[in-house]
Amino acid sequence: MDQPVTYGGYLRLDTLLGCQEPRSQEHDELLFIILHQTEELWMKQLLHEIDVAQDAVEGGELVPAYKHLARVSRIQAVMTQTWDVLATMTPADYLNFRSVLGTSSGFQSAQFRALEYRLGLKDDSFLRFHPEGGAARAMLEAALARPSFYDATLMQLAGAGFAIPRTAYEREPNAPYTAHEAVEAAWLEVYRDTSKHWALYQLAEKLIDLDDAMLTWRHKHVLTVERVIGRKRGTGGTEGVGYLQQTLAKRAFPELWSLRTKL
Repeated sequence: MDQPVTYGGYLRLDTLLGCQEPRSQEHDELLFIILHQTEELWMKQLLHEIDVAQDAVEGGELVPAYKHLARVSRIQAVMTQTWDVLATMTPADYLNFRSVLGTSSGFQSAQFRALEYRLGLKDDSFLRFHPEGGAARAMLEAALARPSFYDATLMQLAGAGFAIPRTAYEREPNAPYTAHEAVEAAWLEVYRDTSKHWALYQLAEKLIDLDDAMLTWRHKHVLTVERVIGRKRGTGGTEGVGYLQQTLAKRAFPELWSLRTKL
């Protein structure tokens, strides 16, 4: 006879709650672990939603993608709020267990890099953190090889009759997206006649929501790291706050920002 499905069994809570294994006796290490594990779980859901949304866009079904992109933005807001929880940990609290982290670093988050790649922020230098043949490396290589969400969007712009050069959305698989004047001109036309181009306009606004939320998350990350460790180098030898501040200039969909100046 089949065993009844229980709450704990369905969610595999024994496994989930057994994944927190602090390496010290310090009280705040558990918070540090749970916060980062939670972020990884949310990133798994983000990638899941973006996959479905991109499939819809590639198939010319823009409206169904809106729901998934709206969910992505809501999840990003929750992820940003988690930094406020981490900020309750003082520098002294963190220093009590920092040494047990070894060379581990957020630089090594394969899911975060996959998310960036899916949005068009491709940089294959991060592959070095993941050995060849591993699952994380395979996920990143697949994300690099696939056209980004923005590529799929620009193909829809081109299909709608806008003068989008093929070079805007057909590049070497691992090449990052760079802004094009023709793409900005096309988006300007969309924004100047929103009723005529309503579906593309709504998609663009969903994408700007996503990019805005990503930048908000990065900014809060920078502030939290500076609050806890100041300007010290990060674990694993990373530059810490110095590097994180540089990421605030990243824009996944640059023309959706620049067009606003010209409207």
